Amino acid sequence: MRKLFAIGLVWVLGSLSLAQAQSAQYQAGVHYVELPSAAPTQNPEKVEVAELFWYGCGHCFTFEPIISDWKQSLPEHAYFRPVPAFFGGSWDTHGQLFYTLESMNKLDDAHAAIFQAIHNQGNRLADVDAMVKLLKQYGVDEDEFRKTWASPGVKLKIAQAKRLARDYRATGVPTLIVNGKYRIEGGMAGSFENMLSIAEYLVERERP
Repeated sequence: MRKLFAIGLVWVLGSLSLAQAQSAQYQAGVHYVELPSAAPTQNPEKVEVAELFWYGCGHCFTFEPIISDWKQSLPEHAYFRPVPAFFGGSWDTHGQLFYTLESMNKLDDAHAAIFQAIHNQGNRLADVDAMVKLLKQYGVDEDEFRKTWASPGVKLKIAQAKRLARDYRATGVPTLIVNGKYRIEGGMAGSFENMLSIAEYLVERERP
């Protein structure tokens, strides 16, 4: 029994030491921003890691495969949520594309392909016709896509995303928001890897 207690104590002390080391390493106002008021999350019983992104952003394109692998390693008390940014023009067009596919349950099939089309094939996907032509390869029905594109459900998601961006007080992408409370920007973090390390620290800090 004493041996088990000693092992447990060592584990607890080790965890505390790690948390203290991370706390000393990552500071609000230096490595991340603590928001003045929390933005809403989809599941208040878990820790949300949201990524504000744009399909047309070169940094988001580079970040995509990195964060795609990373999100698979999130602990059970956390989950990942992509949020398209609506800053006008093609940002809004691509954001509407995202929510149309999400509403059709086709996002997993086409998400990476959209990034590839824009950045590797020079296809800006500037209108619905260009989108339909690309998405047919991934089993997306044209009539259903056009109908969903203009649906009230998609318009509602767009309005919610615009409110979220305001709550996040974000001005660029890619940006990570942990549990609606903390904003992590590439300029502050210094690298994609540091963004994810800071996110991991905050996810543990917010553990329910």
